[in-house]
Amino acid sequence: MISWELTQREREGRPIRVSMSGAGWMGTGFLAAVRHVPGMVVNVIADEDVAAARAAFLAAGVPPEQIAEASAPGPAMDALRAGQVVATGSYWLAAQLEAVDIVTDVTWSPATGAETACAAIEHGKDVVLVNIEADVTVGRILRRKAEQAGVLYSVSGGDEPGCLMELVDFVTALGYEVIAIGKGKNNPLDPSATPETVAESARKADKDPYQVASYVDGTKTMFEMTCAANATGCLPVRRGMLGPEATLETVSQVFALEADGGLTPYPGIVDFVQGEAMAGGVFVTVRIADERIQADLNYLKVGRGKYFTFFRPYHLWFLEAPISIARAHLHREPTLVPLDRPVADVMAVAKRDLTPGETLDTFGGYTQYGVMDRAEVARGLNALPVGLAPGARVVRPVARGEIITWDDVTLDESSTVVRLRREQDALDAKL
Repeated sequence: MISWELTQREREGRPIRVSMSGAGWMGTGFLAAVRHVPGMVVNVIADEDVAAARAAFLAAGVPPEQIAEASAPGPAMDALRAGQVVATGSYWLAAQLEAVDIVTDVTWSPATGAETACAAIEHGKDVVLVNIEADVTVGRILRRKAEQAGVLYSVSGGDEPGCLMELVDFVTALGYEVIAIGKGKNNPLDPSATPETVAESARKADKDPYQVASYVDGTKTMFEMTCAANATGCLPVRRGMLGPEATLETVSQVFALEADGGLTPYPGIVDFVQGEAMAGGVFVTVRIADERIQADLNYLKVGRGKYFTFFRPYHLWFLEAPISIARAHLHREPTLVPLDRPVADVMAVAKRDLTPGETLDTFGGYTQYGVMDRAEVARGLNALPVGLAPGARVVRPVARGEIITWDDVTLDESSTVVRLRREQDALDAKL
């Protein structure tokens, strides 16, 4: 049992030593979660804003005199041996430290996640990303490099893809046929959403307006379901998915096969449903032919007929991530990894008319949003992966609603995430 093993490590004074990248809202939430996990500590925080990394430790109750700032391995190790924690502006530093067991990235930046993971793999450290955006953008090449280096690469549980993977593993281990996997969403998509249009709801929720806008414009949902698709092989029925309304009482029939009156054209699709009843949860709809098992599941109130939906009514974001990190370190067990072949991708779409010379902003901003489609479709359109959009410079006019292509922008070819994506695409082209 993970809880027993962690408690034992706590008693023995051998905690799992975790380095994390990201001192923002997600990172500080993860840090708060780890404080309550026995047998696990965060001893290094990396953020380009070193003051933010220091502030994160302070907010977690670390005394100021126990926080050291370092940018090189020698001083960092000296501080850790002295019982201090380290705040750094380098995403490569922690991977070089003997006193770090495993590395994680707790941001939504593909660039930061790619750099953190690449550093860990190159220096022989296991890596568990809380960052699904990085996995969607360059996860296959990171997994390949990790395997070649003999280390572990995984996406954590807690966000919808990891929670879905656990549900898929559960039903497939029982031999049930997966018909549809997905998440519940509590608001209709509005691709035109910007930080300005969601400012009031963001203020009420005490959230970053860009983050809230990325939920409303659909980019976050597209990332989540693409991450799940690439790990399970489930396909979107169409660009952007269907997104029907459903409740726990209706979802099994909604996603029944078309021959049985549902929306699903073939077994194994990925989608989402709208409506308060399933918001925040994840689901897997299965088909079962065995009449005895049908009867038992009907008695157990899982459903009726031959379609049944297994539903987890919550996901706990970064709060669950420590469990994935513990499983990875203690048992070499990943939570979610992408398949060898690309299944889906998230394409960048112009949120308004774009003109040469502009720079694309981040997710949930004013210039672009993401939409999911099959990988071969995105490749055929030469679509720019939305994970590479932030910071890209526009070189050709792009009309509102048009897919942004690789040829429409210039990228920083020296960046780790762009380099990895180029390498990943070259390998995919050979499949």
